[in-house]
Amino acid sequence: MPLKPFETLAQEEDNSGSETVADTRINYDDAIQYWSSVPASVNGVLGGFGEQTPVPKADIIGSSTFLRKLSSRMPCPEGQQKLTIDMGAGIGRITRDLLWKVSDKCDLLEPVKPFVEQMRLELVPVAQKGKLGDIYDIGMQEWTCDEGKKGKYWLVWCQWCVGQLPDKELVEFWRRCGEALMENGTMIVKENIAPVDDIFDETDSSVTRTDKKFRELFIAAGFKLIGSDVQKGLPRELYPVRMYCLKLA
Repeated sequence: MPLKPFETLAQEEDNSGSETVADTRINYDDAIQYWSSVPASVNGVLGGFGEQTPVPKADIIGSSTFLRKLSSRMPCPEGQQKLTIDMGAGIGRITRDLLWKVSDKCDLLEPVKPFVEQMRLELVPVAQKGKLGDIYDIGMQEWTCDEGKKGKYWLVWCQWCVGQLPDKELVEFWRRCGEALMENGTMIVKENIAPVDDIFDETDSSVTRTDKKFRELFIAAGFKLIGSDVQKGLPRELYPVRMYCLKLA
């Protein structure tokens, strides 16, 4: 799910109706078909805001700064591994540029086959450092934490991907993420924010949610919000991007 420009969503907003209608229009097959047609590149996964723009660098700097602010709230028990999973990972850009640096091992989940193929190439340096874990080529709605990893993840990272899940399925997914987290583990959600109502985007069959809706769904999934910030340095034509740090309630 790419960054969302104002003009793209403004066109969809007139047709989206209520918040309830917006998420019911999501179709997984349409989403996979769209993303499979997109180039397996940074420019492709970011909807045209690739390395020729300031977006990728600003994104990583913003996420890194957010994690540093929260470092005292994210301790890992002595003797345990800092195991991270990058959900809806695309070609592995975030793991490649950030997550391996703060983790001992990084798993990734991505259902789009061309992205997974490119991911394996992008993450060769991470693998060479011994930090690449398992790659799950399935959708978030299909994912269940491996029995041997339940309660073992230090960090679950969800960025520009949860708009592909309807509200009910998203809550169920986040509950499974909660089962995956170690005691005092952390989930980070980083997403585009709609200004008034949830908005359906026909291009990739996704929903851009409001801040209010996110906070409601966090509670429904059993999480409490311990920190939030707005991503800085993005082009003005984009909807705001907000980062949320969550712990199990």
